[in-house]
Parts: sequence; structure tokens; C-alpha cells
Amino acid sequence: MKLAHLILAHQSPEQLSRLVSRISHPDADIFVHIDAKVSIEPFEQALNADNVIFITDRVRVYWGAFSIVHATINGLKQILDSDVEYSYINLLSGHDYPLQSADALVDFLKANLGKAFMNFRMAKPNWLEALPRVQKYHLDNYRFPLRYRLQYVINKILPERELPDSMVLVGRSQWFTMCDECVRYILEYWDSHSAFRRFIKLTWAPDEFVFQTILYNSPMNERMISNDLRFIDWSRGGINPRLFTIDDADMLKKSGMFFARKFDMAHDSAILNYIDDELLHVHS
Repeated sequence: MKLAHLILAHQSPEQLSRLVSRISHPDADIFVHIDAKVSIEPFEQALNADNVIFITDRVRVYWGAFSIVHATINGLKQILDSDVEYSYINLLSGHDYPLQSADALVDFLKANLGKAFMNFRMAKPNWLEALPRVQKYHLDNYRFPLRYRLQYVINKILPERELPDSMVLVGRSQWFTMCDECVRYILEYWDSHSAFRRFIKLTWAPDEFVFQTILYNSPMNERMISNDLRFIDWSRGGINPRLFTIDDADMLKKSGMFFARKFDMAHDSAILNYIDDELLHVHS
């Protein structure tokens, strides 16, 4: 079994290099998309390894916009177009970090072939706050003056939007570990349904629901497991998850997950040192 990690990153080459070193495995390759808004040279210098491949079709990524879906799709397509057949693709951010060894992850995936590990819930009735993301027009992906004023006017005039083909809206978190068959189905659906593409480009934060929605509304939905194998703490509210520090060491150890986010080595490197020593049994 071969595994491809796809990492979306935009800063902190040193931390990204550390992440890459911890997830490296003889049966894994690591594909990295660097936000086109930043220079790629520092990342190329930090990640000069044979198992690291940079995504060539880079995207300028903006928070909450379609651009993050665009970047992800570009990465997935490059992985599937490579000469290697990967059984799983694991989507990470540059602020993730493993809580279990690369060997443990590969063994787990070998025992669970053909599945899609991704958090999901039906928007109706379990994720109602997501409905305005698709019911209203959003221009976050476009960079022109007064776009939000235009967005306001459009939503005052036009009726609520509905997903094409009466699709059920499903989602929760953008991160996943997905088998190649599911990824291929999603990309084929994306490429062959222009109405769906147009619709998604005018939604807000589609990265948190577009892949789940395609797969849930397909014959492959029985492969979906509502567990993204990641520990993310939203208990403090707000638009960003908790930034882990050394004070969270015991909580992370007990999570039982394969990954966690978010970490910032410049803010607290002690927690990464703890994970290396106590959970991964490597020396930082």
C-alpha cells in the first residue's frame, strides 16, 4: 500500500520541515502546495528531500474562499496523475502534527482499505449554521473593490440558492484521509458537472463541505466514516481552533487520534518536543 500526504502550507518552512520528517515513511510520498501569495524558495530549501514533491499549479489562497478547494483539487489531480498508485491520500495543513508514528498510520490504513475518513454531518438538521454558506451568494473568492457591497445587493434581490440536482448538504471539516477510489470519484464528478462547479465558487468556506457533499450524494457514501482521525479543539469558540501548548500534553496523549492541529512552533515548541519524545519516540 502506498500513501500520499497532501500538505497545504503558506508559512513557517522550519515547522513544515519538521512535520514532513515525522510523517515520512518508505510507503509514503509527500506532496506540498505552497500558497502562491508567498515565495516558494524558502520551502524548497527546507524540504530538499526525495520523497517531497511540490504542487506545480499553485493557487493564491484566501480564507473562506473557493481558492482553498481549488488548491486542494490541483494537489489531488497531480497525485493521481503521477506514476505511482496510491491507496490513500491524507490531507494536512502545515500546522498539523502527528500524534502516532508513521508506521502506526500505515498499518491502520492497510487494515482499513477503501474507506473515506472525513468528519461529516447533514446540514439539516445537525449543522444549520452552514446553510447560509450555500443559500446566499458569496464573493470572497474575487478580489475587486466593493465586492461585499455588491454581494449584499445581490442577496437582497435574488432568492435563496439551492444545490444542483437536489443534493443533500453534508460537511463539517475539510481535513480527510481518503481512499483513491473515492478521490477519483470526487474529481470525476467535479470535472463533469459544470453547474455544481459554478455553484460552489459562489459559496463560503466550501472546503468544509464540498468533498463530503459529493461523496455523500453518490453510490460510494457507504465508504464514509465520520472520523477524520484528527484531534481539533473548538471548545473556545471563534473562527480558529485552539492553538495547542505544552499545557495540552495530557489531552493530546489521551485523544487516540493520529494527528492534531493547530500548532505553532514559534509560539510553543515545547509541545512538539513532548510529542516527539513521549508519543513518537524520536528526538527533536
